Amino acid sequence: MIGTVPNSADVVIVGGAAMGSSTAYHLLSDPAFTGRVVVIEKDPTYRLSASALSAASIRQQFSTRVNIAISLYGISFLRNIRDHFTVDGEAPDISLQEGGYLYCATSAGATILEENQKLQAEAGADIVLLDPAGLKECFPWLRVDDLAAGSFGRSGEGWFDGWGLLQAFRRKARALGAQYVTGEVVHLERDGSRISAVRLADGTRIACGALVNCAGSGGAHLADLAGVPIPVAPKRRYVFTFTCRERIANFPMLIDVSGVYVRSEGEGFICGVSPATEADPDWHDDDPASQEVDHSLFEEIIWPALAHRIPAFEAIRPGRAWAGPYDMCLFDHNAIVGPTAVPNFYLCNGFSGHGLQQSPAVGRGLAELVVHGRYRTLDLTDLGYERLLENRPLLERNVI
Repeated sequence: MIGTVPNSADVVIVGGAAMGSSTAYHLLSDPAFTGRVVVIEKDPTYRLSASALSAASIRQQFSTRVNIAISLYGISFLRNIRDHFTVDGEAPDISLQEGGYLYCATSAGATILEENQKLQAEAGADIVLLDPAGLKECFPWLRVDDLAAGSFGRSGEGWFDGWGLLQAFRRKARALGAQYVTGEVVHLERDGSRISAVRLADGTRIACGALVNCAGSGGAHLADLAGVPIPVAPKRRYVFTFTCRERIANFPMLIDVSGVYVRSEGEGFICGVSPATEADPDWHDDDPASQEVDHSLFEEIIWPALAHRIPAFEAIRPGRAWAGPYDMCLFDHNAIVGPTAVPNFYLCNGFSGHGLQQSPAVGRGLAELVVHGRYRTLDLTDLGYERLLENRPLLERNVI
């Protein structure tokens, strides 16, 4: 454990990756908050966290206003990261590259792209629609004969160093006074309807004023302990790398009609795809077998789709691959954020691959709820737990 473990805290945050550390940072940055923050993290190496293992991208090409607003806030935050996270004169570098997202569509999907782009533009996102001729002009290496349209983020979309963002949040939160404790929550104590304390596997007890669930792949279990079940399941996702003999310039994060994504990474590329529902494996932190990579997904699905869309990718050299957790909201693929029927218990779960890019806005929103009792910067109510109780899914068309 880091330092002496306190016996109480005004806010206990379970999960110290990007979302938990963002919440801690935003709490301690609020002049109206003067309390103690404890962050409980079961693995301080973060080697199995989504923050460290994901493709670390940001986009505004969503079909819901709340997700668009969250990402517009996020890109502004990332662009100005030095202003937020400089500690002792040292500023972080997360290598933000605004290379854009390119969504491809056949005639069957062109209308959806058009409707989404209209909403995105109204919200202030810099997204343009391209016909096949425009796609070919912008991306001459792209096969377009079976495409009807594409939508491209000219600015405000791209990728960054996810590990760097996690460490920047964590370092600044600690500099502001957050205390990180290594441990796993196994029990919650009650005082009436409220949660009064958490107990760790080693017997440590920490009393809490508020409890925030940022536990990632363990989030559903913690919610169960609180008596607030959530439809979130930890799934397994793979990231594959490869290099290409031919140099391809101006390469965005490309989302093919097959669902395969690919983007540049250094001198090579990274790619992946969501498996079919019937072949979607679970992820378990304590089971190495569940973390193995299914290379047949690359060989049988990803590579053929890439070679079709980008002819230069017919000749590639596969590289390393890895698996990571993907906390899927089974209800509607959107995060579950905010208060619950338990007065001092807050959810921050089920981001379905959007956690890193949404961590600045959501961490701030949670801090505002805890300190001020309401959202003040962005209204995240649409992501609230109430929509589950009311069977009111927030449908997102642009799920990767």
